[in-house]
Amino acid sequence: MAARFDLRRLSLALAAPLLAILFAAILTSIVLLIAGDSPNAALTTLIDAAKRPRIQVQILNLATLYYLSAIAVAIGFRMNLFNIGVDGQYRLAALLAAEVGGVISLPAPLHVTVVLLTAITVGAAWAGIAGLLKVTRGVSEVISTIMLNAIATALGAWLLTEHFAVAVAGSNNIGTKPIPASGQVPGVSLIPDAPNQVFGLIFLAVIAGIGYSVLLNRTRFGFDLRATGRSESAAVASGVNVKRMVLITMLLSGAVAGLVGMPQLLGASYSYSLDFPTGIGFTGIAIALLGRNNPIGIAFGALLWGFLDASSVALDLEGISKEIVVIMQGTIVLCVVIAYELVRRYAIAQEQRRVSRDLSAISPSGEPEGVPA
Repeated sequence: MAARFDLRRLSLALAAPLLAILFAAILTSIVLLIAGDSPNAALTTLIDAAKRPRIQVQILNLATLYYLSAIAVAIGFRMNLFNIGVDGQYRLAALLAAEVGGVISLPAPLHVTVVLLTAITVGAAWAGIAGLLKVTRGVSEVISTIMLNAIATALGAWLLTEHFAVAVAGSNNIGTKPIPASGQVPGVSLIPDAPNQVFGLIFLAVIAGIGYSVLLNRTRFGFDLRATGRSESAAVASGVNVKRMVLITMLLSGAVAGLVGMPQLLGASYSYSLDFPTGIGFTGIAIALLGRNNPIGIAFGALLWGFLDASSVALDLEGISKEIVVIMQGTIVLCVVIAYELVRRYAIAQEQRRVSRDLSAISPSGEPEGVPA
């Protein structure tokens, strides 16, 4: 009975994201047909592009960034905190970490460690502002983190142009002083015959996922976090300091957000310039929703997003607008919300039927039917 119940729960957990992807594929196909393009040709082009070793490396590199971003978002989601500010947190963290990494001179392991710690500290501090505003003034973290994104963008632009700017050789771009070799993390050759390498800090994403799972499922803090997310009043009644939990959760979310730009910074860019990747924080929100805040589900979502983004360039060669990928990603997010609600309602209905059957099997005397009193 227990095994059958667990199988049913697993089926319901998988149903929502699979339904979302299916609905998104159908809607995207309709859009392609309206535009006069073949859905089959678009899908074939994406799959063929993903077979190339260079694209496979790009998929893994993008998935690494997306995974870290989604984990940062998921930490807040598990406590009903919506950290919309991951985008500003990781960009400001990357800027200051790049500046620190470019001006110091240390042995290789220590140099990398200082850069990573700088990014973690900046990300946590920036997210901590929203946490403090919430616990002291009752300001919604949604509003504060969105506004902090704008402030981080303006602050970062001012710091880069007025204080950190160094001309990038061979272009009109500007950036921070390049991080020397001792602060760089070499790539790894995970894909045979690929001309490029996977970020060496891909293992940082793996560690973050494991740490997230252990924290939530194997520690008292994780239990309190999940309990507060499910019922704040019940958590207070059981002795949980909710304000303290809110602040610590925002700090943790921001700390992970600070790491989002590190694989790119230490594995490819080696400086923070005007063309440093942006928007990864908002992508993380979509992937956390798709993966239902589960580290394994988030991994699949990050790979899916990486596949769509990396392969979309090939669509232009076939005369198909690559923006169709953005439409598909957007519909996936919308369908995820709808599919989860449908699955939730179905699960509640099934549970009600089960309870009703159990109650109907008990006689008015309190004994199961067919059993002598």
